[in-house]
Amino acid sequence: MRYAVHPEDFRSYDTERIRKEFLVENIFIPGEIRLVYSMYDRFIVGGACPTDQALDLIAEDDLKAGFFLERREMGIINTGGQSRVVTSEGEYDLGYKEALYLGRGVKDVSFISADPARPARLYINSAPAHQKYPSRKTTVKEAEVVELGSPLSSNHRVINKLLVNSVLPTCQLQMGMTELKSGSVWNTMPVHTHNRRMEAYFYFEVPENQAVCHFMGDPDETRHVWMKNGEAVLSPSWSIHSAAGTSNYTFIWGMAGENLDYSDMDVRHPDTLK
Repeated sequence: MRYAVHPEDFRSYDTERIRKEFLVENIFIPGEIRLVYSMYDRFIVGGACPTDQALDLIAEDDLKAGFFLERREMGIINTGGQSRVVTSEGEYDLGYKEALYLGRGVKDVSFISADPARPARLYINSAPAHQKYPSRKTTVKEAEVVELGSPLSSNHRVINKLLVNSVLPTCQLQMGMTELKSGSVWNTMPVHTHNRRMEAYFYFEVPENQAVCHFMGDPDETRHVWMKNGEAVLSPSWSIHSAAGTSNYTFIWGMAGENLDYSDMDVRHPDTLK
């Protein structure tokens, strides 16, 4: 459980406290589902790593629900080996970097790896849902793709909008994947905030012995979090969310809140940050 933080209080946090409140580590433990419940728009972040047995998605007592998606929707993006998601409404095969949206009311969700030696690493985001929309698998070929940045500014990147309202209907959850080109390390520059929704970033394809430095906080008083491959970070609505790596990498962004307009953001240019 992660509680919401006031931006004025955040200014006094040291490195240990920032990591405790916002960093999500150990997302993929073989044979487990690990989830973090955030008080930012009741957003859930986590992952499932099935091996030789299926993993069933259970509504723990803290969720106060008959089943996990009773009042929720869910987005899943596979960052590991071939997988299958089995639900009460159908079965879905997910390859590397393929996404799945599960609508409110879907029961009996199970995660399976095709090869236990190469387990799936299913990154999960979930948000409250007010109505049911159809479940659907989405591939990168079906995504809305935007290419931004340039090698000159070290931020040449491709944004794959996988589970967004321009591709399929959702209540409030939106997810996508940004891939940095070779030689580029900066993401989400210029930085921005969006007061009507929160966000979470999950970094992967970070090479061994390399790292990503994630920047957060008020644009006039920023902080940073050093992150390794396969870790996520929560970003409150008042916080910027950007990063630079010691190598190029890929990250998954997930959002929830009042507004589904992807372009709704208050931009701050690099020369104004503090």
